[in-house]
Amino acid sequence: MRITPWNPEAAPRPADLTEAILKRRGGKYINLDLALLWSEPLARGWNAYIGAVRRELKVDPRLKEIAICVVARLTGANYEFIHHWPEYVKAGGNDALRAKLDTPTSAMDDPAFTADERLAMRYAAAMTRDIKVPDDLFGEIRKRFTESEVVELTAAIATYNMVARILVALEVNPEDK
Repeated sequence: MRITPWNPEAAPRPADLTEAILKRRGGKYINLDLALLWSEPLARGWNAYIGAVRRELKVDPRLKEIAICVVARLTGANYEFIHHWPEYVKAGGNDALRAKLDTPTSAMDDPAFTADERLAMRYAAAMTRDIKVPDDLFGEIRKRFTESEVVELTAAIATYNMVARILVALEVNPEDK
């Protein structure tokens, strides 16, 4: 990491904040937390917002996670991919397809992925690379998803573009297992 990992001696944080983060993380900080905790307001807002995006959205988690994985691959945020591929698999995705995401542009057209997965991947790629989504692609999204699902999938992709930029800029590395 390009910065020193946060520690409570250098920058004490309120117990309610650190306990909330640890609860969401299953009792152990991840390296991203150890960067974000240098800013109390950022860590507090992040924990609430990202927690909602990760666990409260109604859009199909498999589609949300494959979209996040595409964002990770396109931005070079390997950390993000390592954390989200297992979530994709847990949500019903096919673990055998992992290597196909090494080239997300090809994966978006690969029939090994479902039609919905390919659509979510194309949407994530357009939002990540071009920012402006072509009308024909957005039309496909509108036909396939409810209004709420469109908003949630869009927000998840946008959120994880933000996450990727922090991870890459700060060179946050995967945790030692």
